[in-house]
Formats: sequence, C-alpha cells, structure tokens
Amino acid sequence: MTLLPKLPSRTSRREQRQTDMYRGVMRRHAKMGGKLFGPVPAGHRREFFCLDASTWVWHEEWTDTRGKHRALTTRYDVRPNGVLKSQGSNSYQMVTGEELQNLYQAALLYRDNLHTELAHAKQQV
Repeated sequence: MTLLPKLPSRTSRREQRQTDMYRGVMRRHAKMGGKLFGPVPAGHRREFFCLDASTWVWHEEWTDTRGKHRALTTRYDVRPNGVLKSQGSNSYQMVTGEELQNLYQAALLYRDNLHTELAHAKQQV
C-alpha cells in the first residue's frame, strides 16, 4: 500500500523528447571523441567530449587482467589563467607541458570532426 499518491510528471513529452535527443547527441559526440586517439580496444569504452563552453571530459572503462571493472574520468576545466585537471576524487591541478599540448590538439581534432559530421548531416537533410 502506498501512503502518498503518485504525482504527475512535471516533464512534458516534448521536453522529454528534447532531453532524450540531447543525450543521444552527446553520446554520439563522446564516442566519436574517444576514437580520436586510435581504435578503442575490445572490452574498452572510451569517451572524450566537450561538456560545455569550458569543460572537457575524458572517460575510459575497461576490465583489467584480473577481471575487475575499472573506470577513470578526467575533467579539464578551461579557465582564463590555464587549464585545471581533476581525476576521480583528487584535487585540481594545473595542466602543463605535453599534456596541455595533447589536450589542445585533441580539442582541435574534436572540433574538426564535429564540423565534418554536422556538414554531412546537413547534406542529408
């Protein structure tokens, strides 16, 4: 027996469709971004994407040699004075040197691939 009545959803069907479409686009972009660094090994999941105007995310999941599920998420926050990186529960640290160059190159590749994908989609319409 339920003590409280079920409340109607505040989300309209249209809003839900828009949310679902947005999530689908984000998943496709994340998957596309994960392939920028070469083929994704079997049993791995790799994603790289732009979350918003100042946040990039790298996420990878795999099963290690002992059969244990592993996951690593790295968040890069672009600030006026540099790029901050956070992994898991670790505190933020500045990104410098080769890692900063690699992130910059990855962001350019992501942008270029996204533009190509959007141009292709436009031709399909």
